[in-house]
Amino acid sequence: MGAISEFLASVPRRADGKRNWPAELKARIVAETLIEGETVKAVAQRYDLIPSTVSDWRRMARQGKLVLPNLDGMDFVPVEIEAPVAQPVLTTSSGTIDVITGDVVVRLDAVTPAERIAEIAKALAP
Repeated sequence: MGAISEFLASVPRRADGKRNWPAELKARIVAETLIEGETVKAVAQRYDLIPSTVSDWRRMARQGKLVLPNLDGMDFVPVEIEAPVAQPVLTTSSGTIDVITGDVVVRLDAVTPAERIAEIAKALAP
């Protein structure tokens, strides 16, 4: 899901905070709904959209208002995303930083350089 999250962060937003989806991107998302076995709901969830939005875009494509990419010869491959691995938790209080993972707590001074904190967190990660 990380790749989709990074991808969604790159979609520009309007002044009201809503995403401003470019037509090419809408077309690609609609094209995904045409893959055998895909559903509008699943594709909408993948892009953090409500299904009715994707359905509206599908209607636009049927009306010729949205041009879909040429999918001839293209195959989509299902992707499995691994479950995230638990990472150490960083907390701060009264001038200290606590790096916590499982039963282990490493308390550092708040002025500890970020690089050192990252090294310690990496060493504690499972």
